[in-house]
Amino acid sequence: MNAVGIDIGGANLKTAHVDGRTLTRSFQIWKSPDQLPEALSELLAEFPEIDVLAVTMTAELADCFESKAAGVDFILRAVEQVAGTTPISVWQTGAEFVTPEVAREIPLLVAAANWHALATWVGRMVPESAAILIDVGSTTTDIIPLLDGVPVPRRLTDVERLQSGELVYSGVRRTPLCAIARSVPFREGSCPLAAEVFATSLDVYLTLGSIAKNSNDRDTANGRPATVACAHDRLARMLCCDSSEFTAQDAEIMADFLANVQKQQITGALNRVLANLTEHCECKHVLISGSGAFLAERIVREHSKLKSAKLISLAETFDDDLSLAACAMAVARLGSERLTGLA
Repeated sequence: MNAVGIDIGGANLKTAHVDGRTLTRSFQIWKSPDQLPEALSELLAEFPEIDVLAVTMTAELADCFESKAAGVDFILRAVEQVAGTTPISVWQTGAEFVTPEVAREIPLLVAAANWHALATWVGRMVPESAAILIDVGSTTTDIIPLLDGVPVPRRLTDVERLQSGELVYSGVRRTPLCAIARSVPFREGSCPLAAEVFATSLDVYLTLGSIAKNSNDRDTANGRPATVACAHDRLARMLCCDSSEFTAQDAEIMADFLANVQKQQITGALNRVLANLTEHCECKHVLISGSGAFLAERIVREHSKLKSAKLISLAETFDDDLSLAACAMAVARLGSERLTGLA
């Protein structure tokens, strides 16, 4: 079956064919929601033969929609518009696919359900004992407990997962730096950060070399390229400076500090999830994925309780593109299996 998975996020659209091909495009839905059908059509044109579209989403939370239910409905209408006669199946946190009609009736079960699809798919890689899946993306981090290959989250909705620590609203590209720390080291003291989106976590990891520079990438805080020089300027603005007042060494010290604070924040959430998971058994495996897998690996390598766990990187097991679009691949593979009666 030629199943194609679509993961419709607030800032990115990700598609994956069951055979392993993936495509990811930046699309900020809150800026131009009416262009969603066109954006989806361009992506799906790369997969001319499709038997089923398997859909998951997080974009329903965008503030261009009055409610999650309205967002789910809008997104599904866009998918229906481009799908034509191709069947559509929507993943929900009950671990099954439903039709768009049913999805509209239970919007809170299909809203932000992509993490559940990912955990359900990759969980089969660790079929015995306890494990953790850490998916660090551009905007958020999912920390999903697994037991005998099955996701066992304490909560299902975004707000509940924020409370449990299984969702951390912090990622490696889009997080405003003032959401990570209130002040940073500067020269002989410290300096408060401006409460502005002059720079984001992308600039931290460009400066540290964890994310490769890309002069064609302008999805940045100021629309200028994702280069080290431009990151330096954006970091300076967070201290109400310009680059003439802020050296490359200042930028490196600031970036290193912020990366460590973000690591500590995610580690704190991980500790909460681990405490619930490992009450009766040891966590023997950790799976990592997403554009921030490098941060997830650092967290695991430095964690006292996970040093002996086997680390499984989806980027190494598959490839970088698949790791980036892992949720889309998850619904593609699950859709192909379940909708042909193989699972």
